[in-house]
Amino acid sequence: MLPAYRNVALLSLNQGLLLTQGVSLVAVTGLAGRALAPDAGLATLPLTTYVFGAALTTVPAALFMRRYGRRAGFSLGALLGCCGALLCALAIAQRSFALLALGTACCGCYMAFGQQYRFAAADAAAPEWRSRAISLTLAGGILGGVFGPWASTHTRNLFEPAYLGTYLSLAFIALIALAFIRRLDIPPLSAAERQDRGRPLTEIARQPAFLLAVLAAAAGYGVMNLLMTATPLAMDICSHPYAETAFVLEWHVIGMFAPSFFTGDLIKRYGVLRVIGAGTALMCACVAIALAGVTVMHFWWALFLLGVGWNFLYIGGTTLLTETYRSEEKATAQGVNEFLVFGVQALTSLSSGILISRQGWEALNWLALPAVLFTAAATLAFALRQRRR
Repeated sequence: MLPAYRNVALLSLNQGLLLTQGVSLVAVTGLAGRALAPDAGLATLPLTTYVFGAALTTVPAALFMRRYGRRAGFSLGALLGCCGALLCALAIAQRSFALLALGTACCGCYMAFGQQYRFAAADAAAPEWRSRAISLTLAGGILGGVFGPWASTHTRNLFEPAYLGTYLSLAFIALIALAFIRRLDIPPLSAAERQDRGRPLTEIARQPAFLLAVLAAAAGYGVMNLLMTATPLAMDICSHPYAETAFVLEWHVIGMFAPSFFTGDLIKRYGVLRVIGAGTALMCACVAIALAGVTVMHFWWALFLLGVGWNFLYIGGTTLLTETYRSEEKATAQGVNEFLVFGVQALTSLSSGILISRQGWEALNWLALPAVLFTAAATLAFALRQRRR
């Protein structure tokens, strides 16, 4: 197997293991947090610290990998993921809400390093194959979509107290990821590339394409995270059993990553702007269905379309971003992009628990709509500007 294809296959597999931890954390941490939190409105705080941990680590992770290489950075991330899951298990055993938040923050650091898998795939691919390499790497998330909910369902009561077995299993999964990471063959930057910093960040960030790329990824992730984080709590409030919640989350994550097998081809055929626009349309459809009812199938359709919409926005934004920087500028540009994306995620994670407990599922969906509409308008404006040129 050619090195580029082998690396993409390994990165895709590690994406799946990363998402297995991420999906399982989303599935159980809101419920575990509610059991341990001093106030019901703080139930999703450990999910917020998960995203904050990722946000604060994104730039250091990019700079670390710029100096020491992708493999060293991904290995460090997997070790942090293992330690974080063990801290969460200890928090459950000791019934410590603060320790649970600390453990999820460490798991967030793992996510920050792992989010660079798609950029590593883009770096290893020829320009004409770049969008497909990104989408195939993200396609590995299907493993997380299927195995994550299944694992959380079968391990949540494996040991007493509840959720202890889930967090222990996630530590083991991170160690498996570490074993695959060690087989990657991605050469580090040359000494000349490490010394050349390229253009100032302000010059890179002033590009309309850069701004739209960040907006698409941040809005897609923010809206998806706002609704996905609240879904287990909303379905529990509606008296749906946990097995149905796991079913909805499983198909949501399949919706997030299954389209990755053809999203790259859609971008090559129709252009990145049309794919981003389609993503905003799907998210609008998600909100409309969520507002129409609270049966299991309403949740299923809404979350599935939310996942597909996220896929188009995220892969479209990532592909557009890779066109806005030079090789020596990628650590800076990628790190800033990830910081902004995770910053939005952190805000939506924190507000999700407060809004669902005090305002309800319907209000949450209405609040998600303006960000989607703004992204659609920005994409249309950028497309018209490109056409005039």
